[in-house]
Amino acid sequence: MLTPGQLTGRDDSHLLALAGGHRLQPAAAAAFTRLQQDAAAAGFRLAIASSYRSYERQRAIWNGKAAGERPVHDDAGNPVAILALPVAERIRAILRFSALPGTSRHHWGTDLDVYDAAAVPADYALQLSPQEVAHDGPFGPLHCWLDARMVEGGSQGFYRPYDRDRGGVAPERWHLSYAPLATSCAGRLTAEQLRACWDCDAEPLLLRAELEIMLPELLARYVEVPLDWCPERFARAGLERGSGS
Repeated sequence: MLTPGQLTGRDDSHLLALAGGHRLQPAAAAAFTRLQQDAAAAGFRLAIASSYRSYERQRAIWNGKAAGERPVHDDAGNPVAILALPVAERIRAILRFSALPGTSRHHWGTDLDVYDAAAVPADYALQLSPQEVAHDGPFGPLHCWLDARMVEGGSQGFYRPYDRDRGGVAPERWHLSYAPLATSCAGRLTAEQLRACWDCDAEPLLLRAELEIMLPELLARYVEVPLDWCPERFARAGLERGSGS
């Protein structure tokens, strides 16, 4: 069971340090090492682009996009003139690809973004874009292999919470989540805990007043993920752990 601080990325005491500065919960790290070994046997070099992300890092990303200092793209990869949008639409455009600080699954130490390091040169500028993971993209073969492993139950517990468009977060084939742990984290963060997290931050969260007004809608649309993203046995076990039974 993660504490509110761990759920919101304010406390990283639950994490294990990995090579390259990445961090995961120990069980997730061990499972990912096994998945890397499986991938290597199939001719892929499964690498981590992003793993644990702190609240402060997520807030910096959010504020940069809300201020127009970081690029925001639409589903086709085209840049969005974010400051020209009404505030509510600005918020929705950012949340399509970037989590609200305190709600990111990357805070939990169960989720990570991956790519095939063997498919691109060492100096390749990784984008984590839909084009890269398409069937004809550089990482398409890796993700087709992962698809098959997931169907066969051989993905070491990793599945995709953003496997398809549910009307909130855009599909992200590169985002893997360790279901045995992630299912007990999902749905545990309350609006009150999130507000308390924001209150603890010395740096202001841009658009907070508008976020407060929209919060029930945003949590339902962009944070909650139906448990059908992973096999029922993981979802059921996660619900049991989350209820304390």
